[in-house]
Amino acid sequence: MTDLDALKYTAEHEWVAVSGTTATVGITDYAAEKLGDVVYVDLPAVGSAVTADQVCGEIESTKSVGELYAPLTGEVVEINDAVVDDPSLVNAGPFGDGWLIRIEIDPASADALLDRAAYVALTGSDQ
Repeated sequence: MTDLDALKYTAEHEWVAVSGTTATVGITDYAAEKLGDVVYVDLPAVGSAVTADQVCGEIESTKSVGELYAPLTGEVVEINDAVVDDPSLVNAGPFGDGWLIRIEIDPASADALLDRAAYVALTGSDQ
């Protein structure tokens, strides 16, 4: 299980795990639960630039369509092809196999994101 306290979060319900200059991004279990069963994921292409707080993809569920926001500015270096092929991974393991993209970033930029306590306070949930 991922240490949720070690992650950073956004108000748009993305989580970020920073390792060196690479940020792995996914949606939180709170967001996955609110979306319902995810049936389609549209992710940015590897090599594309993403800008913090700008839409970079889409997540469709049986209930609604949600936008994926880039939590940080950088270049997409990897996408999770397994999630594209099987979007239900987002629901089954949002903090594990359901990750979405990896971005090459300036690690200092992650300092502006929410910590776990701030995210829990924002959602009113411990998810």
